[in-house]
Amino acid sequence: MSAAIPSPLSAVRWTADLGRALRLFKAFGVEQTDPDLFYGTLADDSVGQLSEYVDLRGARMLDVGGGPGYFADAFREAGATYYAIDSDLGELSGRGEPVEGTVLGSGMALPVGDAQVDVCFSSNVLEHVPDPWLMADELVRVTRPGGTIFLSYTGWWGLHGGHETAPWHFLGGHRAARRYERRHGHPPKNKFGESLFPITVAGGLRWARACADADLVAALPRYHPRWAYGVLAVPGVREFATWNLVLVLRRR
Repeated sequence: MSAAIPSPLSAVRWTADLGRALRLFKAFGVEQTDPDLFYGTLADDSVGQLSEYVDLRGARMLDVGGGPGYFADAFREAGATYYAIDSDLGELSGRGEPVEGTVLGSGMALPVGDAQVDVCFSSNVLEHVPDPWLMADELVRVTRPGGTIFLSYTGWWGLHGGHETAPWHFLGGHRAARRYERRHGHPPKNKFGESLFPITVAGGLRWARACADADLVAALPRYHPRWAYGVLAVPGVREFATWNLVLVLRRR
């Protein structure tokens, strides 16, 4: 894997240190109670992390699974021409009317022509589709040669693999969902087998290394400080310790 391409933004806005990891985990703890804080923090951090690999200023960018607009605000502020696709109208409308430049559609069949965008980005969506590698192929397809693909997802065997049903997902997704419903009086938002699926870190690495139309630039645990990236090199351990995998590819 080649080294990251430096950007004028990255040195100022983003450093993969322990302080940054702690800020993210603190924000993660209020995802349900203060989504503005969590998703705003994550969106700003994503700008910095993606800027390690591509200059966003003037880039035509597609966000697959863009949600209610937190990422739109952050990436447009960084200078990108931002578009988003999401399959869930409720998610798109989470802060009111969907933001300008968003389209309702499936990540597994993007309503976009081949080689149309400079950057294709997807944050924490692959675990929510039944065929994640078909969606990953779609991200590559719509990216122009020389363009950048950035995708991240939560591995099933990590501590948060079951999302709000964690850590009981280790005993089985359906069992964890039933326990959640008994405890809270309503089913979880992320329903195992319907809107949440088991996806592994190893599976993502296999897909990226075998991708015929793009080269793998970087694979790393998204929220970790740089000195902890080595967990990804240990089979088995990486499934539990990676938490969230980032794959960065360059379109051939």
